[in-house]
Amino acid sequence: MSANEAAGAIAAGWREGAAADTVTALPLSDGGPGFVDVLNAGLHGTLVELEVRDPLGRPARGAVLVVDSRGRRTVYVESAQASGLHLLQPFERDPSRTTSAGVAALLQAALSAGADRIVVGLGGSGTNDAGSAMIESLAADAERLREVELVVATDVDNPLLGPLGATAVFSAQKGATPDLMPVLEERLASFADVIGPELAQLPGAGAAGGLGFALFALGGHRESGADLVLRELDVAGRIAASDLVVTGEGSLDGQSLRGKLPVRVAARCLDAAVPCVAIAGRVMLGRRQLAAAGFAGGYSIEDYAGSLEAAIALGASGLRGLAAQVAGEWRPTAPLGG
Repeated sequence: MSANEAAGAIAAGWREGAAADTVTALPLSDGGPGFVDVLNAGLHGTLVELEVRDPLGRPARGAVLVVDSRGRRTVYVESAQASGLHLLQPFERDPSRTTSAGVAALLQAALSAGADRIVVGLGGSGTNDAGSAMIESLAADAERLREVELVVATDVDNPLLGPLGATAVFSAQKGATPDLMPVLEERLASFADVIGPELAQLPGAGAAGGLGFALFALGGHRESGADLVLRELDVAGRIAASDLVVTGEGSLDGQSLRGKLPVRVAARCLDAAVPCVAIAGRVMLGRRQLAAAGFAGGYSIEDYAGSLEAAIALGASGLRGLAAQVAGEWRPTAPLGG
């Protein structure tokens, strides 16, 4: 589900379970899919549409968001529009074949729009090439990128290489087999040796299959994608005006603790003394981990449906049903959910 679809399902379910509550849906992103859409809904900029290439080189639709403020033009780019895992069928997932080449067109569109500042959202990629194909496709435009402020809005803080790097942590979900992983890691290491080994261990270098590393090499500096979106949409103000905040993602797990959106939302809620509950596809964190991250409860469609397969089959209806159940049961003093 997109952020809009998930937020809509939760809001609809909550209204069913607690009709007296006033519910406001606010779709968010931490840099991955939906980054441009959720920012456009709050910033009301101008969308510039273009054709890009997906991870296998096929035509796909993309758009950059142009926002003028205080005499400065910022262009927001969503890398997942060209490199996203959601653009691939499960049988097409193979990080030895997929590339980041299509992301170059999005950056070129941002330059053509006259950007003073380019914010690139990273996350949800189906690639593991450290941005090598993107850099190759940029050609002469690479130097132009160095003349603007380049913000690398990552959804995680992983480095490029090693046990916490792009290959070790994320490549399996992109289709990498255990035999392929050492090959992928060697490719990334070889590319890093040429481009800038000192950049490989920077937080966020491993985001989006290593696109963070490539953008650092082009002069970019990192910012948490979740924190950027929360700031741009004044989510702190919305939290302060709320009695309860509901957030979530597909899988609330150890990766979430590396800077993913729900954990950043929970931290803001903790600061504002507003309870926050998570409703996710599955919850892999224990009660103490949830509490330490700032959650007052964590609920999963997997538990609600009885199995992961059933949860996937239910889709939005499962999320809506679970939200209705949580709304009917939840109280600020209730114990942590399952």
